[in-house]
Amino acid sequence: MKKKDELINALCQELELRKGEFKNSSVETIYFGGGTPSLLTNDELQFIIDSVYKNYKVSDHPEITLEANPDDLSKERIIALSKSPINRLSIGIQSFFEADLKLMNRAHNANEAKSCLEEATKHFDNISLDLIYGIPGASNVQWLANIERALSFGVPHISSYALTVEPKTALASFIKKGIIDNVDDEQAHEQFHMLKDKLEASGFVHYELSNFGKDGYFSKNNSAYWQGKSYLGIGPSAHSFNGKQRGWNVKNNSKYINAIAQHELPIEIETLTQTDQYNEYIMTGLRTIWGVSFRKVEEDFGIVFKDYLIEQSEVFINQQLLYIDDGHLRVTKKGQFLCDGIASELFKIN
Repeated sequence: MKKKDELINALCQELELRKGEFKNSSVETIYFGGGTPSLLTNDELQFIIDSVYKNYKVSDHPEITLEANPDDLSKERIIALSKSPINRLSIGIQSFFEADLKLMNRAHNANEAKSCLEEATKHFDNISLDLIYGIPGASNVQWLANIERALSFGVPHISSYALTVEPKTALASFIKKGIIDNVDDEQAHEQFHMLKDKLEASGFVHYELSNFGKDGYFSKNNSAYWQGKSYLGIGPSAHSFNGKQRGWNVKNNSKYINAIAQHELPIEIETLTQTDQYNEYIMTGLRTIWGVSFRKVEEDFGIVFKDYLIEQSEVFINQQLLYIDDGHLRVTKKGQFLCDGIASELFKIN
């Protein structure tokens, strides 16, 4: 990694520059994600974590996650990480089938996916893996085999997402040329419900649209995001949120390092209007088992917003896509796959 030492020092400097933003809060979770954090040595990880402890109040048992792909996690690296402060791994498996991995242009192969998990589960109790459904050409039988293989490793958390075709990628080009079928929304819908049924039967709680965890293993990082808690993003491209403002750092590594060296924060900030904040709460709240609290809507945004929400949700309640339980608006099983679309219909437009 070019300028690795400079980047690490800049991360720690940014942590110091921004400590005032978190002075009234405790850090409950530290997440090394994006890019290739698995390239960091134990000493480098420790250096960054020490900087967090030096500048912030940290809870007694923070969740410290490292996000990595199987090709980055050799047996030696996993053992080394188990001796570091990292106490949770999030592994981008995506699929245990070679054809799927090639279609998605993943760097790892099926054998690496399996051997990585075999080794990781020897040294870590708290492991999450990612799976992708709705892959063109992947049958429901194959998808079920993918889920069963994931369960065979005994991991306590699984995140799963529908395949999205990004523009200007090889996959998008193959679909456009007719070499590969396009994503079948109906099949993705079926596979989502297969996943939900299989994981819930295996003791997982479907606590957020894309996240399933055993009791005691819900991701603190994910939960904080979906429950609208403040978070601080450090480093190039990192995003932050404090409930009323959203910020994002410059993407370019050199520009980031140079700005921090001048004690300047290379960040753009957007202040959310009351309507933006309401819409944000609807979008995130509906995706979770906690749902949207009518009381919170009234307390935070006023009776007009609460009445609007009740009125807008009526049609979806009649369609059995939403229901009200204990003062909370929640999505039914039938409505879950359509959750984001339903949320957008509940948004308030200025």
